[in-house]
Amino acid sequence: MAAVPTGPPHPSRPPLWELRFDSGRLCLDLVATAHPDERLTSPERLRAWLTGAGLVPPGTDLTVPHSWLAAFRELRLHIGQLVGGELANRPAPAALERVNLLARAAPPTPCAVRTAEGTLVRSLYAEPGCPALLAAVARDAVDLLTDPAVRGALRQCEGDNCPIVYLDTSRGRRRRWCSSEVCGNRERVARHRRRAALARA
Repeated sequence: MAAVPTGPPHPSRPPLWELRFDSGRLCLDLVATAHPDERLTSPERLRAWLTGAGLVPPGTDLTVPHSWLAAFRELRLHIGQLVGGELANRPAPAALERVNLLARAAPPTPCAVRTAEGTLVRSLYAEPGCPALLAAVARDAVDLLTDPAVRGALRQCEGDNCPIVYLDTSRGRRRRWCSSEVCGNRERVARHRRRAALARA
């Protein structure tokens, strides 16, 4: 499900609608940040992705050094190679080794905190470091690729020149696009233009 912004974005904060969370898995959402343009262009954008992906609860005081960008982009590359390899029946041993290595670290530890209103909200026991956050994404990739039923739901978007992979959990497994609003709408517009061109001819 795509994140929806609430109110105008802060001048230094990217609007969450530029980041997509509709692939069905955390690790696939990370891979999607490379298309159609690089989305993880600053520590602020990476922090927005970590929050939108649910790895960091909203309002968490998280320091994101610039060095984290390279680490997350590297993991994204390896996950993309692994997932693409599964779809094409083309193993990627170097990528697998790297993802397994990153998955060994302990992920962030969640805890429940009571608010002033008396409700419980999710928080983190301590501010997570880069290895912990990378581990959470890497473990999601391991879980995805080692579950035959889930792995069997992997689909490549049918949109023109769209490399995004998603989980097809639709009834009858008939989902064709990574997003009905993006690639689906683009295909419908192109179909309408083709029909109009034929009618004019």
